[in-house]
Amino acid sequence: MMSPTATAAFLSAAPASSSSTHRRRSRLPVISASFASSSSSEEPLLVRAARGEDGLPRPPAWMMRQAGRYMAAYQALAKRHPSFRERSETTDLIVEITLQPWRAFAPDGVILFSDILTPLPAIGVPFDISDSKGPVIQTPVRSEEQVRELTPIDLEKLRFVGESLKILRSEIDGKAALLGFVGAPWTIATYVVEGGMTNTYTNIKSMCHTAPNVLRGLLSHLADAISDYIIYQVNSGAQCIQIFDSWGGQLPPHVWEQWSKPYIKQIVNKIKIECPQVPLVLYINGNGGLLERMTDTGVDVIGLDWTVDMADGRRRLGNGISVQGNVDPAYLFSPSPVLTDEIHRVVKSAGPKGHILNLGHGVLVKTPEEAVAHFFDVTRSLRYDTLFQDELGFLSHLHSAMSWTT
Repeated sequence: MMSPTATAAFLSAAPASSSSTHRRRSRLPVISASFASSSSSEEPLLVRAARGEDGLPRPPAWMMRQAGRYMAAYQALAKRHPSFRERSETTDLIVEITLQPWRAFAPDGVILFSDILTPLPAIGVPFDISDSKGPVIQTPVRSEEQVRELTPIDLEKLRFVGESLKILRSEIDGKAALLGFVGAPWTIATYVVEGGMTNTYTNIKSMCHTAPNVLRGLLSHLADAISDYIIYQVNSGAQCIQIFDSWGGQLPPHVWEQWSKPYIKQIVNKIKIECPQVPLVLYINGNGGLLERMTDTGVDVIGLDWTVDMADGRRRLGNGISVQGNVDPAYLFSPSPVLTDEIHRVVKSAGPKGHILNLGHGVLVKTPEEAVAHFFDVTRSLRYDTLFQDELGFLSHLHSAMSWTT
């Protein structure tokens, strides 16, 4: 439990700010009036927690891979529509799959059912999904000529994403936050360079030394495309965006600093100009060695995986940035009281402000739906004023004493 002094420091900390230089004008329209930001008190709990607002009653919660294979409803739909590309690129199916966990568990965040590789064909990189191999890119991009042949992102080819977000925003009707997401340039580049999944990353890692200019050109192009894709998602109704640098944790910290971080910052700088009201979350799997280096990317929230102790993560990041996570997904296979205790531990370690409860990774296949329901039921029962009664009482007394002396 946090000491009164630590809690006082936590609650008085100001959110981190970022500055940026606008490189080029967006080709996209401004956010439509129907999705303009409302007053803070009317916004979803998750958005307010992402911004680090004071006075929230409890942490909001959602789960990575919230919609998917662990749900019987999804399995039944997948039998009727066996192609993942069809499920993730057809508006009606995207909406139905996205809403399945929302209807079943009522999380505080509803994340679009999609894939980080979905925008690739819109920049001239076709791909397939193999049941045995996962994503397959027949012609990996490894030369300067191939990079020059990449196109600016064609958002018309992603119309199903925009249509789905608009429908979902209407369906959710303010009862939860609608999240969009993208892959970070380095992570997307690993697929584009390697031609699919890899356990070694030898091609892209060697390019850092053998063809650095080619790799910089690819990463810069991806950063531009991903920035425009985020703005498109926001214009279509997304209220918060998560950036997945899934394979950033495979890099030594100093290499991540050189080859991933600058392109994440390039994205964040543009979004903070074009969509300053939309919080950005950065999640890196295996980020224990990167936490301090992640803080100045300019994002609003840093996701912790389950290998980082939440209290240690909060200490290392400071209180000027919000955190997300980080229950081990395996706890969802534990008895309910054990899961309850772990949720309480994580929330108390994160502190009474600027925390979005989540797993430290995606929901595992065969996770019991009853455990997911219990996770959200427990979260809804939490109250900061109960969990942090002693600390918040001390603060109230301290503030009263300070007012009396002044």
